[in-house]
Amino acid sequence: MIQNTASNIKNMARRKLSIEKIMLISARFISLVFSPFYLPLVAFLVLFLFSYMKTYPMGYKVIVLTFVWLFTIALPRFSIYLYRKINGWQRHQISHRHRRIVPYVLSITCYAALLYVMRQTHVPRPAVGVLIAALVMQVICGIINPWFKVSTHAAAVGGTIGMLLAYSQIFHFDPTSWLCFFILVGGMVCSSRIVLRQHTLGELGWGILIGFFGSFVSVIYA
Repeated sequence: MIQNTASNIKNMARRKLSIEKIMLISARFISLVFSPFYLPLVAFLVLFLFSYMKTYPMGYKVIVLTFVWLFTIALPRFSIYLYRKINGWQRHQISHRHRRIVPYVLSITCYAALLYVMRQTHVPRPAVGVLIAALVMQVICGIINPWFKVSTHAAAVGGTIGMLLAYSQIFHFDPTSWLCFFILVGGMVCSSRIVLRQHTLGELGWGILIGFFGSFVSVIYA
């Protein structure tokens, strides 16, 4: 009987470890797929597919999307990677609050440069609103960061919902289905950040609020 009990305990421990491993892998995958770096690119894709901008020439769309990818994903990630390597840090080590200031500055610089290019080339107002929203979110998070760590993943989730509601007013469509979808995605993303122990509920909550109000106001008044 004692042997059976010990065997059952071992089996339960193995199952628990297996479940925890699956949760960690799933959380890392969700955090990677729904990285805040992808927000502007996805927003531009949506505008080119579902708004009046879908009538624009394909060549124009490809050029704009290339610039968005370059300045909001490639350059920020590469510059942050170099900064991390120069300091000899692992990926998780740069998530400490006092080490996030330079990455914020690097990302904000890239976004500001792209916004300047978009302004100079007279890109339509709805598209410019996406960049302003993303830039506003990063600036607010960067300003708050020395005192309080805010989740940029949560800010991206809130920003997506805020932009969705703002564009629903501009283009006069019912956002209910998309709203439900992004709220579900937001729950998955925030849960993954907690599972990975990267943020607390407070840091996630403030991130969502900053992202939502920052993006909504930016898009409406862009």
